[in-house]
Amino acid sequence: MPRRRDVTTVEIIGGPEAIEVTLHDYDERWPGIFRLHESRIREALAGVGVTVEHIGSTSVPGLAAKPIVDIVVGVSDITAEEDYLPALLASGYELRVREPGHRMVRTGSRDVHVHVLERGDPAIDEYLLLRDHLRLHADDRALYESTKRELLERRWDDMNDYADAKTDVIAAIKARAGRT
Repeated sequence: MPRRRDVTTVEIIGGPEAIEVTLHDYDERWPGIFRLHESRIREALAGVGVTVEHIGSTSVPGLAAKPIVDIVVGVSDITAEEDYLPALLASGYELRVREPGHRMVRTGSRDVHVHVLERGDPAIDEYLLLRDHLRLHADDRALYESTKRELLERRWDDMNDYADAKTDVIAAIKARAGRT
């Protein structure tokens, strides 16, 4: 049980950011970048008892992706920011998002996004379901990549808008993943 109430609003530190979304062919360096940040996170949060997983398109070999490594970190109490947030900030990450059930920190160069959720949050399982399914199913991997390429033809005022535009395809893939 959380020790206190969670935040009730969405706070985007720095406000919306105009971005140019670009896809890069799969980069064999992405798993290594994840491992470096996994070590950095585990060191920063030593004794906190976290789970750390590579998620998102950079975690799927063969899938084109934005060159941003996404990581999910599971903590025991998302509302107890004092247990994890100061340590992540001290290790060089910057706070970008604070919203109910989710915090996101990132590198200053914006090439690594660390999503902090509470262990047991179904979103963690959803990330892993999608990742694992895309790793094994070339047809859905190709569908997801073609959808992302089609979305590149639009201008995006904020990365969250681009992410939201992929929702229907991701939901369909996850529905198939749940049946496999």
